[in-house]
Amino acid sequence: MANGTITIGCRDYAHTRALADGRVKVDGVELKFVNISPPSQIFLRMLHDEEFDASEMSLSNYMIALGKNDRRFVAIPVFPSRVFRHSYIWINTRAGITKPEDLKDKKVGIADYSMTALLFVRGLLQHQYGVAPQDIHWFRRRSEHVSIEIPPGIRIDNIGKEQTLDALFEAGELDALAVTQPPRAFLTGSPVVKRLFNDVRDVEAEYYRRTQIFPIMHMVVIRRAIYDRDPTLAVRLAQGFEAAKHIAFEDYEEGLSSLPWVNLDLEYARQVLGKDVYPYGVKKNLPTLNAATQYSHEQGLTQREFAVNELFAPETLELFGAD
Repeated sequence: MANGTITIGCRDYAHTRALADGRVKVDGVELKFVNISPPSQIFLRMLHDEEFDASEMSLSNYMIALGKNDRRFVAIPVFPSRVFRHSYIWINTRAGITKPEDLKDKKVGIADYSMTALLFVRGLLQHQYGVAPQDIHWFRRRSEHVSIEIPPGIRIDNIGKEQTLDALFEAGELDALAVTQPPRAFLTGSPVVKRLFNDVRDVEAEYYRRTQIFPIMHMVVIRRAIYDRDPTLAVRLAQGFEAAKHIAFEDYEEGLSSLPWVNLDLEYARQVLGKDVYPYGVKKNLPTLNAATQYSHEQGLTQREFAVNELFAPETLELFGAD
């Protein structure tokens, strides 16, 4: 931090934009946002070089690093990215898969094993459908952002440098994909691919009603050296992100979006999730955060199950309430 300016590495989200463009201020500091996509590049630059004063960060990678006693960062309960994962599992229609349980002994393509998206995919498959991580043969396309020890019984192979998940999937060499973007064959309307879950929005809504889990992909972290100089920054920055989020949702309520039916989507989301469909804060997110710490430990990514309070700056634990 120099001259009262802090740099923040973050993707350009509608719900953070009012903070990035200065409509929302944080007392005592000037913010300089560095917008980068995909966010995985932010994680790498922060984890390897501590390039930013604060940044978006993979929840899973943060817990893994913390489990290795890497305490360079302090998290605040602000979650720029959260996504239900059922709709991001695709199957090859020739692989004989009609239900989640059919994924046992199948070949499933992934980006990397430690990413948060896969943490929640493995968790929902195991706890909702009885498909353990050991039951699947995973095929990975890239190296991990943080070093991990492959847990006993987990089968992971790396695809070749000249290979792609899309090509292997279309050729039938992979039975399914659990990734963060639709596969090529899905986007082109190929009959070879479809989602694992039919009526997936209903499936995800029912999953939330049963579990109260709305998967958190990314949190915001502050470099500990910055935090230690002024711990109150954690609260002020979190409050700034919260204010920016409210501005974005006020725009949605007024229909200020290029997407059709956004008003109807917002109504539906509130019927399922409540008025604050994108909550920040620890208390409002305990079921999701407890699931993340549980999954990380039981999947062998962390040696113990963290208490949720261990993940965040203590000054922020009571922010934004439980209602």
